Amino acid sequence: MPDAVIVEAVRTPIGRDKPNGALHAVHPVDLLAHSLREVVTRSGVDPEQIDDVIGGIVTQVGEQGSNMTRRAALAAGLPESVPATTVDRQCGSSQQAIHFAAQGVIAGAYDIVIAAGVESMGRVPMGANMIGAQDGSGVGFAERYPEGWVGQGISAELIAAEWGLTRAQLDEFALGSHEKAARATKDGLFAAELAPIAGLETDEGIRVGSTLETLAKLKPAYYDPAMQARFPQIGWEITAATASQVSDGSAAVLIMSGERAAQLGLRPLARLHTFAVAGDDPIMMLTGVIPATRKVLQRAGLRMSDIDLVEINEAFSPVVLAWARELGADMDRVNVNGGAIALGHPLGASGARLATTLVHAMRQRGARYGLQTMCEAGGLANATIYELL
Repeated sequence: MPDAVIVEAVRTPIGRDKPNGALHAVHPVDLLAHSLREVVTRSGVDPEQIDDVIGGIVTQVGEQGSNMTRRAALAAGLPESVPATTVDRQCGSSQQAIHFAAQGVIAGAYDIVIAAGVESMGRVPMGANMIGAQDGSGVGFAERYPEGWVGQGISAELIAAEWGLTRAQLDEFALGSHEKAARATKDGLFAAELAPIAGLETDEGIRVGSTLETLAKLKPAYYDPAMQARFPQIGWEITAATASQVSDGSAAVLIMSGERAAQLGLRPLARLHTFAVAGDDPIMMLTGVIPATRKVLQRAGLRMSDIDLVEINEAFSPVVLAWARELGADMDRVNVNGGAIALGHPLGASGARLATTLVHAMRQRGARYGLQTMCEAGGLANATIYELL
């Protein structure tokens, strides 16, 4: 059975979701095309040999609608003979694209495939694909979950309450994310993975000089009297600082069989060792990373102590802290170069962004095993283990 290996991984710097953000003027087709073009150019692979392009996009409407990945592949200059498709597993869309790509290689359906993702949240706002929907749940869901669907901010509050996480703990984690990202940027640790675009050379959302005193002054971001009545256990601990930044960006990962890499004389960055996807309570929603991590470790025959580096998406501070407590994770190995709280969370791009950052960090540190996991709307999560080659 063929191995699936990553031979190149790149991402754009992440832009802030503002009308004056560095990437706001870049059409999402061109934003994704940039990473696709870069991953092919840097690898030196003949684009005629690419079997497919699988792109993750969450808000598939407007400029990001109608299988936008195909338009991006053509905009990147890939041959018309190279097909493309778009997938949506919410925040894990491009991590799922990586899974689909690797599964295709292992099954022998692909030799060379690109897994990628993009989100231009400044141009296509989150939730725009639900505009006009009077009811997003239907009868069956409402009967099964009478408490009703909630937003992710409320889910984060529920996690903080369930695990007894204090405002101070959440703020401290968020500050650490910015500090690590700022240090990694200064030390050039992102240089190998970045593909500058539109004059943006480094991640735009990193806040240098923040303090715990500054964060402590921020007001709760999701306070809602109606939700307080429904969930009296909530302490309203989440602020803008302890939530991930909405952002613009793209990333791409080139995956092929180990045999094809050897034929082409390419040195893989890492092997896709094991992958898994899991579901969890759709109201608590963001806890899926816990069963997904347990599942992938069990399948791999590994323990948490075997994992040298972790990239877990910082959707909100309590997601990571609750996961770490349940898994007994060594926080010195987790998001060593910062995470989405500092770098940003361009939804459809984040899975490929985390993979890109992880495999480059593994190479820099000589880490044998890396784990990537991220929570997703609806109580879902992907988990992937990579092995350094």
